Amino acid sequence: MPLRPIFLALALALALPVGAEPDPRERVELPPPMREHMLANMRDHLLAIETISRALAEGRYGEAADTAEERLGMGAMQAHGGHQMAPYMPEGMRAIEAAMHRAASRLALGARDAEVRGDLAEALGGLAEVMGQCVACHAAYRVH
Repeated sequence: MPLRPIFLALALALALPVGAEPDPRERVELPPPMREHMLANMRDHLLAIETISRALAEGRYGEAADTAEERLGMGAMQAHGGHQMAPYMPEGMRAIEAAMHRAASRLALGARDAEVRGDLAEALGGLAEVMGQCVACHAAYRVH
């Protein structure tokens, strides 16, 4: 018997987790261009969170506030094409998205306050709230 099929079968067996449960997240079907657009938005959200975190850590509170509002806040919903995606998204996913954008606007306000008071608690709480919405969405939904 040739060794290649044996090695292929062994590699596949090792790659699959034993007793793995099927993915429990709700599958969200999107037309391919919308799927790519949504995934690009999510990557940009992650980059924005990294930019905000770094700006807060370095005391650049105004930059953190601007990034939070412009890239994640309520004003960013229109720029991200949320109205075009909404008909394809389950209600719960739309609710999480809206909560994330509202939290980002609160984060921006917290960063502006930190610029005046030097207290990061409100800004960091807003950042945690934004990330919590991201985690909730990724835990509940998968895009295809």
